Amino acid sequence: MGKVIVVTSGKGGVGKTTSTAALGAALALGGENVAVVDFDVGLRNLDLVMGAERRVVFDLINVVQGVATLQQALIRDKRLESLYLLPASQTRDKDALTEDGVARVIAELRARFDWVICDSPAGIERGATLAMRYADAAIIVANPEVSSVRDSDRIIGLLDSKTSIAEQGGRMEKHLLITRFDAARAARGEMLAIEDVVDILSIPLLGIIPESEEVLRASNIGEPITIYGQQSAPARAYTDAAHRLAGEIVEIEVPHKKGLFGKLFGRRAA
Repeated sequence: MGKVIVVTSGKGGVGKTTSTAALGAALALGGENVAVVDFDVGLRNLDLVMGAERRVVFDLINVVQGVATLQQALIRDKRLESLYLLPASQTRDKDALTEDGVARVIAELRARFDWVICDSPAGIERGATLAMRYADAAIIVANPEVSSVRDSDRIIGLLDSKTSIAEQGGRMEKHLLITRFDAARAARGEMLAIEDVVDILSIPLLGIIPESEEVLRASNIGEPITIYGQQSAPARAYTDAAHRLAGEIVEIEVPHKKGLFGKLFGRRAA
């Protein structure tokens, strides 16, 4: 049975979709069977980042409502045979998602793939709560700024109360992914330091993705950064994060800073 991960945040524009595509591609490059699922009904950006927008025929809503089978809706990546996309609908409302339908689709995906990575819409509305409901673990994506971190703290509260795991008395495994980090700006006090973000949220750090124009270029041409620019700093950071997600011990590098690894790595899972 595969592992279901929800990629979530309280604030929009922090890099959830980019991170979903990058982590999914990194795991597939490592030989894993991976499905990435777009829960952002009405916007549907994951297919653009994956370069699959012209291949969309059926979508998540069609599968939830029984209009199409999962096999019909899944789109295999053009570059990696073990990477698949289940796109969102661009014309339907989030209310078209039903709890029973989502549960059935997630169960089908879990049985078929090693990893199911769900790209959640930002915030706390229905699409977001359904995206996290049946997950085994969550990746909270945050920029190092006060509003993003504050909203991420609220999402952690929802993960601990509104998920199937929480209702059964368990506690969801959670990971923090810090994106768009600029060491020079952090040094000038223009954004939060890494240790401040980790201290506020108190969940294990999965990775630090540096600010880079390479990420935007990759998105614009429809390729995950872990395929488009494998030797770039953000691609290496995402690849290392994917290895950590899979349970490997990989040292976390903080751009232009030394001596933080021991403080940031190895926190007990929240």
